[in-house]
Amino acid sequence: MQPGDIETELGLPIPGRILEEAEWARTAVKRLPEPGPLDWAAIFGRQAPLVLDLGCGNGRFTLGSALARPELNHFAIDVLPVVIRYATRRANQRGLHNVRFAVKDAQTFLRSYVGDAAAAEMHLYHPQPFHDPREAHRRVVTPAFVGDVHRGLAPGGLFVVQTDNPDYWHYMTKILPYFFVFEEHEGVWPDAPAGRSRREIVARQRGLHIFRGVGTRRDDLDHAEALELAASLPEPRFRTRGPWIELDRWEERNR
Repeated sequence: MQPGDIETELGLPIPGRILEEAEWARTAVKRLPEPGPLDWAAIFGRQAPLVLDLGCGNGRFTLGSALARPELNHFAIDVLPVVIRYATRRANQRGLHNVRFAVKDAQTFLRSYVGDAAAAEMHLYHPQPFHDPREAHRRVVTPAFVGDVHRGLAPGGLFVVQTDNPDYWHYMTKILPYFFVFEEHEGVWPDAPAGRSRREIVARQRGLHIFRGVGTRRDDLDHAEALELAASLPEPRFRTRGPWIELDRWEERNR
């Protein structure tokens, strides 16, 4: 790819253009420090509202958001090193100094590295539903995880979620309103009508319905109450079914 080029993926452009190498950024956090709340001002070299992308894949949402909102800092994680390499390269080539990427699972990252009221927004797009009941314990969206999202958001902060799995969505819509003023989002996202994530694009091309929602942090719920609430709510032990199982297998083969 040459400076000025626009990359495409699945027939759709990836946000931003490739810049001259002298304008590239350095967005990789190659090693996280010992557990403890991260110093965001030190990481980004400035104070700015923080957006967290929890399971960013190859970075499509973070790239688009960082380009459209340069006044915000964006920190994105994924458990898969290979997709973080793609995301980092793309952000570097677009000169996105307001972006950082790291390899880490979302549960550990929130629990161990995100301080209280640290983020203005958190985004979670298409968490793996783990169809095998023996792997249900690996599902990201649990009451404890949602409690950590609530703790890590600033007052009035937003939690944006999306999935193509109706069983997972049913569980989310039962759990999230305890911690957030939650509203389902009908239709596409205005900022990314073709899709905010690679998974969304693939799912839509295969005719699957996309479930979207935005939660605004319930500021009347303090941390102790959130912990007690999380301990009382059911874990995500639902059984998944339907044609998206084949899509998950396709995604695994074509990352």
